[in-house]
Amino acid sequence: MNTILEQFISGLRATTFLEFIAVFAGIASVWFSRKEHILVYPIGLINTIIYIYLSLKGHLFGEASVNLYYTIMSIYGWILWSRKDAVKHEAVLHVQFSTQKEWLYQLLFFAVFYVAIYAALSWLKTSFAPEAIPWADAFASATAYTGMWLMARKKVESWIWWIATNIASIPLYFVKGFVFTSVQYVVLLILAVFGLISWMQKARQNKQA
Repeated sequence: MNTILEQFISGLRATTFLEFIAVFAGIASVWFSRKEHILVYPIGLINTIIYIYLSLKGHLFGEASVNLYYTIMSIYGWILWSRKDAVKHEAVLHVQFSTQKEWLYQLLFFAVFYVAIYAALSWLKTSFAPEAIPWADAFASATAYTGMWLMARKKVESWIWWIATNIASIPLYFVKGFVFTSVQYVVLLILAVFGLISWMQKARQNKQA
């Protein structure tokens, strides 16, 4: 226990200014996504761009690819969330539950990316980055890929995938020395649970309407 506490304290002391900015931007973006506010995307871009750099530096190649994907999907989601009805001037996209067919697509989407990322990271571990953790990094990455895709489409189930991502990322970043980032994922995990509850309520209201 003392060893973990000492590692935590030393990790916080080693936290860079860039990591602090990225963490606070990440928490703020998740807060805005829970509120279904468009600011989730511009603030989220600050987080993702910084983490592309930090992930590459820490040999978290799967997470680097995730943040590059986040950056692209943030622009895509920003466009989708900004669309308004020409007559009512209201948002075209609304929070909804996934159908059974869409659930199958999500699972397939996750499986394809997990296998691809795991294979790539296993090769990188052998050739260039022996400290890489392929199975954990691939799981965190593939769940995040799925969650971001669904978030852009305002699907309730995006939060389930985010919860899985956060659970996997807490120990992954801690082991890699990004202690403050692992703390961020604890906060994000809590926000994701509340986000799931909030979006479930909104989806039910939209369905009734």
